[in-house]
Amino acid sequence: RGQILTTMVSAPPLAVIAAFAAALPLTSGFSSLNPHQISFRSSSSLSSYLDSLSGQQQANPAPPSTSESSTGFCHVPLDYFDFSNLSSKGPRATYDWGTPQDWSRKLADDGVFRAGSWYCSEGGWESPNGKAVTEVFYMLDGHGMLGDADGTKHFFGPGDMVIIPKGHTGRWDVNTPIHKVWAVNAHENVEESGPIVRVQVDHYKDFAPQCLTDTSQNDPLYGNTGTVPSASNTWYDVGPTQVGVWTCEPGSFEVTYGERQWFHLVEGTMFITDAYDGTSKRCVAGDTVMLPAGWSGYVDVVQSVKKVFTVAK
Repeated sequence: RGQILTTMVSAPPLAVIAAFAAALPLTSGFSSLNPHQISFRSSSSLSSYLDSLSGQQQANPAPPSTSESSTGFCHVPLDYFDFSNLSSKGPRATYDWGTPQDWSRKLADDGVFRAGSWYCSEGGWESPNGKAVTEVFYMLDGHGMLGDADGTKHFFGPGDMVIIPKGHTGRWDVNTPIHKVWAVNAHENVEESGPIVRVQVDHYKDFAPQCLTDTSQNDPLYGNTGTVPSASNTWYDVGPTQVGVWTCEPGSFEVTYGERQWFHLVEGTMFITDAYDGTSKRCVAGDTVMLPAGWSGYVDVVQSVKKVFTVAK
């Protein structure tokens, strides 16, 4: 503690935040964690996620908390999801080519909104049963294809964002080993219209500045970033799920009573500080963060950031 106080005397304000961040634990919200350990508020296992990949139906999820605000958040660096830290789930039960095998690790779960990472070796399988949740994932590595019920194919690779709406049926093909970070929203109803529920792929090129709109005064994530310039593109906004990309220039702003949010930082550096207990974390490219429903705090962008996000309402 003495060393931290010495750092604070001579350090600029953002470095002070960083010094405190190393000393303060995360509280409530989803769970407490450090880069090597995480304890879960929910005892749900990843089997629910893996079941959803194969289209197996699950029991109705627990209802969301009725409290007006939550505190605490989850933050992990990229190496938390390194392959060596994933748990093997063994070979898939059904497949029609290759030898697909799953590895995974969970980040957090509040009974409705959950997140983690998944790795799978080459192989393919049918998914004839309606998907039980809406899943959003960002591709870290590998190449794959998701097919719709009518045979339409959606290919994706590193840097792409993929959305599988609840109710989707079709096919999975892992063409080269896939490693992804994911978030799922276990909402109640199938929200898609039309006879076929389709996968959506947004490629890395869709993150380019010319694809974004200035949303500083009507920010999809934070409402209003004040004088700090932000821009975004919401690719998917159906029922209780929003998905998109968000960028922001250096600056600071306050967040009050935000929605549940998952994001993966693609570029830049920012600090997230909890208003309740002052817990602060430095977030850099490759980090994954989950903010609980009703979260309030502060965002300090140090270097221009770009992140992909999903909001579960």
